[in-house]
Amino acid sequence: MTRKKVTIISLHEKKRRGEPITMITAYDYPSAQIVDRVGIDCILVGDSLGMVVLGYESTVPVTMEEMLHHCRAVRRGAQYAFLIGDMPFLSYQADRAEAVRHAGRFLKEAGMDAVKLEGGREIAETVRAISDAGIPVIGHIGLTPQSVSKLGGYRVQGRTAEDARRLMEDAEALQAAGAVMLVLEMVPDQVAEQISRRLRIPTIGIGAGPHCDGQVLVLHDLLGMFDRFTPRFAKRYANLFAEMERAIAAYRDDVLQRRFPATEHTFTMDEAAWREWMQQMSSTEGSS
Repeated sequence: MTRKKVTIISLHEKKRRGEPITMITAYDYPSAQIVDRVGIDCILVGDSLGMVVLGYESTVPVTMEEMLHHCRAVRRGAQYAFLIGDMPFLSYQADRAEAVRHAGRFLKEAGMDAVKLEGGREIAETVRAISDAGIPVIGHIGLTPQSVSKLGGYRVQGRTAEDARRLMEDAEALQAAGAVMLVLEMVPDQVAEQISRRLRIPTIGIGAGPHCDGQVLVLHDLLGMFDRFTPRFAKRYANLFAEMERAIAAYRDDVLQRRFPATEHTFTMDEAAWREWMQQMSSTEGSS
């Protein structure tokens, strides 16, 4: 069967049929190629790249130009997945017209299919403005990493009845404003289940239990490539950081012990060319 590009329509159809939606972050050409080849539905070029790729302490320092740079690389590597660009801190909070322009750059310059914004009711009108400009918007509520200082750290959101009610109101406000999907991060599974049932649009969970319409993980958490910490909600499917460390150390030792490069890694001239060159070298040395 011929593979087709994933679209908002096909993602909404998955929700209607009760089929799980798969999403992973990616930040460069080779990882996008692999994720796309496996058949993941959505690739999120998350501002998490600030921590797992660029080494920042949080997502806050990430710039528009850094996001667009990585989005372009992912676009070149992925043919079929639905591509989402994360709008960085202060690219949409200060001015609504500026937010629309920045969102447009993700589609126009970086080839994304949609943008993602963090926040609830307070950004609903910004979501509406971006959506009215013809740009698909994914919402993000619960733990919002760009606001982690305001939230008091990386803490589960929606554990009290009042907080759960606010999350539901945020979700409905974003849907009414035109959001086409919604990420729920670090939310109790009962709350995520009720939000997922109430909304027409798909919900994507990260630390929000099994009842969302789909799941997303950070690629570096999934592969064990980020050594600073692993979130409780992340399942590690490999330990590539340790494997890469082992391989690089083995290379270092081979070079120090002159085991690399070996004969199979080198190139030689054919015998006639070698003799001719040696004769030229000899004559040059004699004349000097």
